[in-house]
Amino acid sequence: MHYSVDLRRLSITISSPFLSPIARSLTSVTPTAQRHYLQDHDPPQPPFSQTQNQLLSFDQGLLNLVPSILSSRVLDSSKCKALIPQLTPHEFDELFFTIHSNINLKTTLHFFHFAAGSLKFPFTVRSYCLLVCLLLGSNFLSPARLILSRLIDGNLPALFGNHDNRRIEIANSMLELNTVTARSYDGLDLLIHVFCTQFENGLDSAIDIFYLLARNGTLPSQKTCNLLLSSLLKANELQKCYKLFEVFSQGVVPDVYTCTTAINAYFKGGRTEDAIGLFSKMEEIGSSPNVITYNNMIDGLCKSGRLEEAFQFKARMVKSKVNPSLITYSVLINALVKVGKFDEANSILLEMSNMGFTANEIIYNTMIEGYCRKGNMSEALRINNDMLSKGIKPNFVTLNTLLKGLCRSNQMEQAEKMLEEILLSGLSINHNACFSIIHWLCKISRFESALRLVRELLLRNIKPSDSLLTPLVRGLCKCKKHSEAIVLWFSLADKGFAVNTTTSNTLLQGLCEQGNMQEVVTVLKKMLERGLVMDRISYNIVIFYCCKGGRVKEGLKLKEEMEKQGLQPDIGTYNCIMERLVDMGKMDDAKILLHEGKQNFVVPNVYTYALIIRGYCKSDRIEEGVNLFNELVNKKVKLSSAVYNILIGAYCRIGNMIEAFKLRDAMKSKGIQPTCATYSSLIHGLCNIGRVDEAKDIFEEMRKEGLFPDVVCYTALIGGYCKLGQLDRVGSVLQEMSSNNIQPNEITYTVLIDGYCKLGNIKEANKLLGEMIANGVTPDTITYNALLNGHCKERNLQEAFQLCDHMSSGGVSIDEITYTTLVHGFTLTVKRAFVISSQVLAWTTDLE
Repeated sequence: MHYSVDLRRLSITISSPFLSPIARSLTSVTPTAQRHYLQDHDPPQPPFSQTQNQLLSFDQGLLNLVPSILSSRVLDSSKCKALIPQLTPHEFDELFFTIHSNINLKTTLHFFHFAAGSLKFPFTVRSYCLLVCLLLGSNFLSPARLILSRLIDGNLPALFGNHDNRRIEIANSMLELNTVTARSYDGLDLLIHVFCTQFENGLDSAIDIFYLLARNGTLPSQKTCNLLLSSLLKANELQKCYKLFEVFSQGVVPDVYTCTTAINAYFKGGRTEDAIGLFSKMEEIGSSPNVITYNNMIDGLCKSGRLEEAFQFKARMVKSKVNPSLITYSVLINALVKVGKFDEANSILLEMSNMGFTANEIIYNTMIEGYCRKGNMSEALRINNDMLSKGIKPNFVTLNTLLKGLCRSNQMEQAEKMLEEILLSGLSINHNACFSIIHWLCKISRFESALRLVRELLLRNIKPSDSLLTPLVRGLCKCKKHSEAIVLWFSLADKGFAVNTTTSNTLLQGLCEQGNMQEVVTVLKKMLERGLVMDRISYNIVIFYCCKGGRVKEGLKLKEEMEKQGLQPDIGTYNCIMERLVDMGKMDDAKILLHEGKQNFVVPNVYTYALIIRGYCKSDRIEEGVNLFNELVNKKVKLSSAVYNILIGAYCRIGNMIEAFKLRDAMKSKGIQPTCATYSSLIHGLCNIGRVDEAKDIFEEMRKEGLFPDVVCYTALIGGYCKLGQLDRVGSVLQEMSSNNIQPNEITYTVLIDGYCKLGNIKEANKLLGEMIANGVTPDTITYNALLNGHCKERNLQEAFQLCDHMSSGGVSIDEITYTTLVHGFTLTVKRAFVISSQVLAWTTDLE
């Protein structure tokens, strides 16, 4: 153990308001008065016997050498080295106890330091305690405290009977010295004080020492007891506080400080009547209440909801010529505000001002908080302005209280301004209020402002909640500010803040939606390097967009990587890949993947079956699709309208309307309501085979079932009329659409333009294109190709080429069909020119 502790610091005398000067006997009490509190404790150890006979047994040389060393003005270390090996700790203790009144204290302190530090001599506990008492008697508080602290720590070589019980041994030694010496130096007071102020969990030891003294008919000083009471109160050890006060009060008349502390404890423990009773006894025992006592009474009564009695005590206070303080008024204002009595609170504020007191920020903050809680922000802001006018600068509490109040009352614009003021002032900010403003900014799509506040929080090492970061990242991505979202993610990582997986997945989805999968891979690698742990959703997002972009191989590799990471692909994973395989017409590969999923205990859902059936229908394998459908029906799998609609659509495309209607009826029989998609397929199928009137009747059937035909239904009907060349009936359909507030879309216009072109009515077709653009519907390549085909058939090559120029300037892509149509039109024109030239030549020959 290391003992190089300097015990010789005598040059400075430390004055403690609690312990210095310490030169009084401990308070004595009758042990019988404490018996009912202390009967369960062990009796103190008997003192060491100090007899002249014991000293006679020592070597005469030692008897002379020890006093010689300790009484010298300067320590002779050579003599110390010669002496120490010849002495036992108990022999030194007996000698030191005998000669302690005739020593040089400074030399003795040096001797203890040298012997303990250099020679590792283990002094007895009593020797150390006697040294502490001598130091206290000479007002050397600092070294006395240091020795006692190191002795309690176990960092001095000492003979303890039980090292783990050293605190009690020290206390017993101090107590013995107090009883057997003519002089008392209050070592026990210091011991209690050291335990209370310098040791974690030292309060229990201090209490044990208090009761050890009480068992021996002695009590610490009034100040020490007050320290114990206040320490117990601060630690919320109320029961111990009550008991200690009762024990102390039976031996000593408590002073005003003691009573005030006890009153505070009674109120804190809900013993209001005991607090009032103690207050009443104070004058009887000659301890007149002071302003602090009255303030504690008023505060306790206010917190107990006994506001009327609190005001009675204020009146009693004034009658007793104890002037109310700023705290008195502050307590009353706070109590009135809490119960919503703002008029009375303002009256007290006025009275306080008339008494010469100036309201401080605490009182103003109390009023502001009350008004904010009530939702009266105009009054709260008025109080704030009044505060400013009196030269009191609003502090952290003021501004954050206003900020929270504005957020609660949904005055978000003002709250944002208040937050700006707080940030500019450099004050701390209320996290929840700041989060509320960021959430509001995200809600109204002010993502840049929200991002600026988040950056401010990060500068202050505050991590915004995940519930804020996720919508912020989503919003930035929707506003095409992907780079800002990426920087935000890495800023969080740089600060050591773990980014929620949901937030990370939101960023991944936003980047994927942008379509640049190469950038996604690059950013993802960096995110993984910074600690991102991908979950199943992360993989599914990237797999979905890889497949959507036609990169099925990459999607399959990611699925394998997912499995290597111990993440089992779910049905969503399989659906993503199978959907793309179906779109590519790779039905056999899709079936293999479905089989693999089943082997891995992945249960297909309705969407899975819809995908497979759609794939069969798309590949002209309707019969296999029907077989799967029937298998599902037989297995009583609950199918959705989407599955029925796929087969209905397939039957309609091949003109098998009988089977299509059978399926529609089967839907109804199973309680599955047909949708607009169901009926639009039926309408389209009927129109394709020229049964337009029957298709028109479907509209009425839809309305009877509570469905309203949409633009797809009307466009299918218009297409039917166009195929029959009955464009004269289209007008009534368009009028019906308009009356139902359904606007034609690009497909509707394209069908109409194509219909007029096929009838050779290019003028009407051109007119429709102009109308389409005027109504904000953008023509696509298919629209232009339909009109281009009309011009070419009519051999209007100049107009056709002008239309191509218009497509290019408008950013519409020219595809293979466009070029084929132009070539075909040019060929027709050349053939026509050749026929005309041949006829002219023949006519010329005949004339000759």
